[in-house]
Amino acid sequence: MNVVPPPQTVGELKAKDYASDQEVRWCPGCGDYAILKAVQKTCADLALEPEKTVFVSGIGCAARFPYYMSTYGFHTIHGRAPAVATGVKLANPELDVWVIGGDGDMLSIGGNHLLHALRRNVDLKILLFNNEIYGLTKGQYSPTSRIGTRSPSTPGGSLDAPVSATLYALGAGARFVARGVDTQQKQLPEVLKRAHGHKGASFVEVFQNCIVYNDGAFDHFTARDVAEEMQIFVEHGRPLVFGKNRDKGLRVTPGKLALEVVELGAEGPEAAGVLRHDETDQMLATLLAGLQPPLPVAIGVLYCNPGPSYEHQVVGDRPVEPVRGDIDALLRRGHTWTVA
Repeated sequence: MNVVPPPQTVGELKAKDYASDQEVRWCPGCGDYAILKAVQKTCADLALEPEKTVFVSGIGCAARFPYYMSTYGFHTIHGRAPAVATGVKLANPELDVWVIGGDGDMLSIGGNHLLHALRRNVDLKILLFNNEIYGLTKGQYSPTSRIGTRSPSTPGGSLDAPVSATLYALGAGARFVARGVDTQQKQLPEVLKRAHGHKGASFVEVFQNCIVYNDGAFDHFTARDVAEEMQIFVEHGRPLVFGKNRDKGLRVTPGKLALEVVELGAEGPEAAGVLRHDETDQMLATLLAGLQPPLPVAIGVLYCNPGPSYEHQVVGDRPVEPVRGDIDALLRRGHTWTVA
């Protein structure tokens, strides 16, 4: 367990007030730096109380995150962060609990724990850093690595079909699913604020560059010279329009349950049959999550349809009573035995 003393700040908190005194030790150029910055900005913008905020992580590069936040935190074991975070939230529903993990940690050994946190709708902010590789253990292929990925564990190229983290979350029953990009310091904090405001499990996939073992994996839609043409930032109630000149849109393919790109004329999006984003529509969210090049990658809040949160159903509106007494006596009460 890693417990970082909360800052003794009076008045308005700034992003730097959520930074711990620990040296940040990721590889120079790692996308984790940008995500850390975005999260700290989000905490400051929302004026989160550090003493009521908890970051829980598993194993991997992303798992260093709690050490760099001046809040409370747990650095747990491989894949179990959602389970530990569920326990934290049930023990004290008043806490603001965030879960941090990479694509390997969350979708490999931790896939089952992630599934149950999402289907139960536990009030957690779950951030999955996806760099399509195992970074901490020196570049083996991960569940999100594409077919043909060459790595120390797949020298001939990966044969496995990759997992889509966003489609997985939707399939698991998540009621809030969003995407962001590590370097988008304007959009990413806004997505994180939406995730925080959702009551229940909030899942955010963040595309993150691993400069050492998988550099440029997302350049085909994140590079500056192609981003406007290869990304579509979705907003509830607004037309699904994109492009440098805002001259392209997404519509349903005639006769198929699929999306296609249509060029916009002078008559505008509606005349071209362009859809308006409805974040309460799970089918539309699934279609957007499944878009593949040459179609644009959907970024933003794909799905938001709130429902009863798990901890509220378990605990209800009862106030949390502090636990007093001897923890050893508590553990040994009832039926126990001694192994000789």
